[in-house]
Amino acid sequence: MNHIQQSPTDPAFVQDPYPFYARARALGPVVHWDDYKLPCVFGFAAANAILRDRRFGREVPAAQRTPIAAHTAPFYAIDAHSMLELEPPRHTRLRKLVLRAFTSRRIEALRPEVEALTHQLIDAFPPGRFDLLRAFAEVIPVVVIARLLGVPEERKDQLLRWSHDMVAMYQAGRTRATEDAAARASTEFAAFIRDHVEQRRSDPRDDLITSLIAAEEEGERLSADELISTCILLLNAGHEATVHGIGNGVKAILEAGGPRDWLSPGKLDATLEECLRLDPPLHMFTRWAYEEIDVMGHVFQPGDQVGVMLAAAGRDPGMWDKPDAFNPDRPVKPHLAFGVGLHFCVGAPLARMELAAALPILFDRVPGLRLAEAPRYSDSYHFHSLSALMVQR
Repeated sequence: MNHIQQSPTDPAFVQDPYPFYARARALGPVVHWDDYKLPCVFGFAAANAILRDRRFGREVPAAQRTPIAAHTAPFYAIDAHSMLELEPPRHTRLRKLVLRAFTSRRIEALRPEVEALTHQLIDAFPPGRFDLLRAFAEVIPVVVIARLLGVPEERKDQLLRWSHDMVAMYQAGRTRATEDAAARASTEFAAFIRDHVEQRRSDPRDDLITSLIAAEEEGERLSADELISTCILLLNAGHEATVHGIGNGVKAILEAGGPRDWLSPGKLDATLEECLRLDPPLHMFTRWAYEEIDVMGHVFQPGDQVGVMLAAAGRDPGMWDKPDAFNPDRPVKPHLAFGVGLHFCVGAPLARMELAAALPILFDRVPGLRLAEAPRYSDSYHFHSLSALMVQR
């Protein structure tokens, strides 16, 4: 196995990780990323195979588990009940219960609200230069997921702070300050959700928390801890991925000279998938090997961890012609921006609906929208998110 070095916090890498991905991909199907002390796969075939293979999973094998530092306990208490970190049979049970409440009908019913909110935000755009992330991309997902769950959208700024502090635990360059902030956010967020769960037990409403309380599969229900972890997961993942999906997508469209006819009804879906393929919000997702597995000539042993490079897979020239180019007219092929297999993102339909509802309205209402300065990405790997998106009308 070949080795490669690249600091994930290097400023040049933060702004454009794709040249590194290309160098790594050229070294073979499995490459050891020394800075992460981790074998990684950068091509589509290997990434797709690992994500679909049940012999790999998210749950840490018993032999690899390490003691949790006391100051991080509140964060990992939530993590312990998150279906994102679990495997069957518990993952299967939780996902079934969540999907019974998080239905396509419920998601689609939110489309008129997303469209109305989009118009309201555009009406409030300031004159001259402004940050589209703060004025638009950050607001839509957190308001929508708050309404979906049934928590006060007036608390959106606090929800954003909690989400940012918790998600920072997965970023490169994590520090003790990061861990302390995540622990505080976890404690406060859990108390907030617990209070709303108790309210809904005595006063049911037409919202997702009420539906999650009622969800049942063969006599199984979500426990209180599972319910809290699930709500926090939906808020965090539902917000983070869509914010960056909107920001990265608008950036790609504007830099390519769009939107032309790319957001017309016949081309909208292909354009959104091209945005997600080209520059997805999440770049790495790890898996553990549960038994001996051969992946394209490299044999993983039980207990080995592997980094699956989702964004690198989306730029594989073996799958896409001129993969570094934004081309909404290219044939649509499956990509891995939302994962695939057992842990395929449960919020992907909601994210796609929000993008499909909001972006055509944005460019229709503000046809002269253009970049006011070169966008820059934040130092938040393995997420790939803009720190700001300065535009003008």
